[in-house]
Amino acid sequence: MAIRITKVYTRTGDRGETALVGGKRVAKDSPRIEAYGTIDELNSVIGLARVFNEERLGEGFDLPSTSSGPECIEGSPAEGEAHRFLDEVLRKIQDELFDLGSELATPADFAYEEMYRVGEREVKRLEEIIDECQKELAPLKSFVLPGGGKIAGYLHQCRTVCRRAEREILRLARAEEIGAWPLKYVNRLSDLFFVLSRWVAKRMGQKEYLWQRGLEEKPRKKKFKG
Repeated sequence: MAIRITKVYTRTGDRGETALVGGKRVAKDSPRIEAYGTIDELNSVIGLARVFNEERLGEGFDLPSTSSGPECIEGSPAEGEAHRFLDEVLRKIQDELFDLGSELATPADFAYEEMYRVGEREVKRLEEIIDECQKELAPLKSFVLPGGGKIAGYLHQCRTVCRRAEREILRLARAEEIGAWPLKYVNRLSDLFFVLSRWVAKRMGQKEYLWQRGLEEKPRKKKFKG
């Protein structure tokens, strides 16, 4: 479908309102706007992760293979393959989130049968990627703190923004009819970002930040039986 945008500003939103699909005008802080606005924010953070990942896409093409297993060293062909895989995953997610934003911007009375919606197929694909990446990861023995390199760090931020989008979509679902799949999709997507952050850190040989208790334990008062 051809899209042509010739003018960015319209002045129609200067009083704090915007139009949904179908023309209905609502406040810019209404649940529906908060929901798809947070999806847009998430898409922006994914874009940052892609930018840092893109810097590594060309690495490793002229080097001999250095690893036959899932692990690789920096600059190896295996690492370049990992970055290409991650870019494709993130690109697909960005496209799907753009369509999800359009779905959330469409009130129930303006929805139609053929419109693009996230559904079981998209959720299943996210689960398949999670399962595939998990095969390379050791079981966790501690909580993971955000970090593990630039790309992994931004994927952790993707996870937290995605969780906020999930809360906003839940708030919208309590007020209006939106169907079950948007909530399922973002729930699974946040899981994927967590796994991808660990996976890319492992592939790049980056050290994960593991949680250690930061507070001192307070002595517990003994309870006396009376």
